[in-house]
Amino acid sequence: MPGRFQRRIGALLEPYIYLSPAIVLIALVMFVPLVIGISFAFQDYTLISSTAPSWIGLTNFESLMSDRRFWGAARNTLFWTVSSVSLQFFLGLGLALLLNRPFFGRRIVQALVLLPWAVPGFLTGLTWAWLFNPIIGPISHWMVALGLFEQPDNLLADPQNAIWGPVIANVWFGVPFFAVTLLAALQSIPDELYEAGAMDGASLWQSFTKITLPYLAPMIAITVLLRTIWVANFADLVFIMTGGGPANSTQILPNYIFTTAFRKLDFGYASAVSVVLLLLLLLYAAVLLRMRQTLVKI
Repeated sequence: MPGRFQRRIGALLEPYIYLSPAIVLIALVMFVPLVIGISFAFQDYTLISSTAPSWIGLTNFESLMSDRRFWGAARNTLFWTVSSVSLQFFLGLGLALLLNRPFFGRRIVQALVLLPWAVPGFLTGLTWAWLFNPIIGPISHWMVALGLFEQPDNLLADPQNAIWGPVIANVWFGVPFFAVTLLAALQSIPDELYEAGAMDGASLWQSFTKITLPYLAPMIAITVLLRTIWVANFADLVFIMTGGGPANSTQILPNYIFTTAFRKLDFGYASAVSVVLLLLLLLYAAVLLRMRQTLVKI
């Protein structure tokens, strides 16, 4: 009996022994910095301070409640994320539906669709900042030619509309992700379902709503989840194109965290903002994953 029990324990532990190097590496690279970063949120950790870091409990979080810049950045982050992901999804879905139909040169077009996704975010931000430039960029001059502007104007310098500049750049950058993933899901739908629907007299809209969307629903849920988390943490475009201005009108939480930590050198307060963003994204992920499980069961 002892020998059998030991063999059973050894069989249970064997996979974890083989995985232990990877588990240790992941813990060192991910979880240890995460724990240290969260601990900063409960400390007075300012590099320019002459005193050593000290525990202050929830003081940093209490300061957030009256921080106008934090709440402004939170509103901008919500608008930035919702508008970017929504436009990326609908444009990506439309592009996937088009690419799912056979036509001459489809493989080449599919390869070209991936090009924006392959461009680094830094270069994307520089390119779109140049495009919106009223002197050397073409977009403002096109708007004048279409009668939308009276004279070439810099969209990125308008506090009321500046956020749309990074949103447009982000949509251009992120549409390929939805297009490619949804196209793969579309190609996995059996053709027999559409043939059966056609025999029953289903219209194109009915086939789309009764066949295509139900099959795409689990993939839509996971792609929207991933893209939302990425966009909510994606500070490159905003930082490069506007730097959070003008007048903090494009300041989002990732940028606010960066400027607080590396310009004000207040790592404690920046960590508190990071923890709030982390909790919001975890809550969002839990809700969306719950919805995905419901869709899979249906």
